[in-house]
Amino acid sequence: MTKANNFQRIRELNYLQKAVLASALIERMLPNYGLFSEATGFGDEVILRNALNVCWEKILLPKSKIDLEKQVEKIEPNVPELADFDMFGTYPAIDAATSLLSLMHGLLAQDEQEFVNVSKISQATVARFIEYQMTVEGGVADNKAVREHPLMQYEIEVLGELIDFVEAMGRITAENVKALKKHVLADGQTNIGLAL
Repeated sequence: MTKANNFQRIRELNYLQKAVLASALIERMLPNYGLFSEATGFGDEVILRNALNVCWEKILLPKSKIDLEKQVEKIEPNVPELADFDMFGTYPAIDAATSLLSLMHGLLAQDEQEFVNVSKISQATVARFIEYQMTVEGGVADNKAVREHPLMQYEIEVLGELIDFVEAMGRITAENVKALKKHVLADGQTNIGLAL
């Protein structure tokens, strides 16, 4: 499954399917934020966790009186500034928080492009992690090397599987969402291969 195929397939999903897919991808990214927060003492993973739970709820109950703007206000101060930390983990933490903000802005504005952005951010996180690893090991991280790296291949594969799962869901129900959440965390690792 090539990258272009996955993004093309995402664009063909309907609004709710895109929202659910984006939420599932964030489930895989959020623990990266938790690890960063633990290591640095910055930010509160619980705030992000709660906000993601609220997003799932909003997707399942679109007419509910959930105040997403209030959630956005809670998250913004928890986004780390790159300049403040001298460690690689800052990048995946920023990506996780940014993805969550994208999801919320997408739900607020009913803007599907925000949901598509989440899958792009997730893949960019993986690419940056591979480049970082290769540089540390003294290798050359060109596009081809990054694309062919097992972790990137795995990210593309997981995205393809999640699209399959979402396409097969039909109506978005609480049961379906529960199954999707279970499925997305079944491999026990984040998008950059860290153990949950």
